[in-house]
Amino acid sequence: MLTKDGCKRRRARLFAALPDEVEWVVIADPRHVNYFSAFFVNPISFSTCERALLVLERRGRATLLADNFTRRAACTEPFVDHDETGRWYDHKTSVQNRDHFLFKLLKDATKKLTTASKGRGLLELEWLPVAATQEAGLDTSLQTAKLGSVIRRLRRRKEDDEVALLEQCMQACEAGHAAALEMVEPEVTELDVYRAVQSEAVAAAGRPAIVYGDFRPVNAVVPKRGGLPTTEPLVRGDLLILDFSVQLDGYRSDFTNTIAVGPPTEGQQQLFDTCVAALEAAEKVLAPGTTGAGVYEAATRVIEDAGYPALPHHAGHGLGLGHPEPPILVPESEDVLVAGDVVTIEPGSYIEGVGGVRVEHNYLITADGYRRLSNHQLSLTRD
Repeated sequence: MLTKDGCKRRRARLFAALPDEVEWVVIADPRHVNYFSAFFVNPISFSTCERALLVLERRGRATLLADNFTRRAACTEPFVDHDETGRWYDHKTSVQNRDHFLFKLLKDATKKLTTASKGRGLLELEWLPVAATQEAGLDTSLQTAKLGSVIRRLRRRKEDDEVALLEQCMQACEAGHAAALEMVEPEVTELDVYRAVQSEAVAAAGRPAIVYGDFRPVNAVVPKRGGLPTTEPLVRGDLLILDFSVQLDGYRSDFTNTIAVGPPTEGQQQLFDTCVAALEAAEKVLAPGTTGAGVYEAATRVIEDAGYPALPHHAGHGLGLGHPEPPILVPESEDVLVAGDVVTIEPGSYIEGVGGVRVEHNYLITADGYRRLSNHQLSLTRD
């Protein structure tokens, strides 16, 4: 889980990135409410898709705004100074529009701030509805900075508590990959594999988790496809591209292995070995200052030198609260790696007459290079 110290460090970094006259901000994106306070509505709850707002003050005070049902759906206890939870539903009276209830809480909170503070406020307008600003009487014409964009830039540099949470996601993901490698064989269905992956991942996490990604097989005729699993059985000669994430408290892992259904052909093994070599080549250039285009070039060069077409998709991407997020590792990327980035490397190749392969690991960019965060086995077979 995120920590109190981590949330405070992220808040301090936010105000350091904003103009001095900004004394308070309203955070509206649920991911960013989580980022600064550890409040995240459990997606496996009655209040999934509901939201809270967070008011942060430069002096250090944090106030959470939420209705009572949304508040009790938190994954963990948030790190805030003031919990402005309003009673929206009491099991006795009818309820009002839940959004308007939240906007009323916002109006009360910001009225106090505009009265007490000489500085101005900044709103995360990318996620704050127009109706909220109108009902709260907030002047959007004074918004000179795009708060959401500032926060997204800050998100690239992960604090220690974020890395620890990501590693929890990855350990659960590793357990899922190990389970799949043991059970994939002809006549097992895609859904059977998904159920095994989910079961082992949740057991490893020790709490409910979301498992999503690609659970579809490819073959010599259809070398590339993805998506959620079906009840179709796996067929001898298929390659199951198992590319999935485990999400905990809004953060996620994301790594891949390709598993042969039955003994792999010589062509499939050659394609797999090439993709692993491409991953290892890209891994070697990971360091602060390396461009996203440079990582892509390192991966695709190995694939092309082996006689296959250029890498047809990104060589990887940033990872954290979003999927994907910067830096993006593509031919024309202008992104540059920085210490604190968490990235994937995922070379793949999809060849008619052979099949498709993709492999992937996750990495933390450090001051002098990288640390690999994922430790699953890259192998076509369990042997």
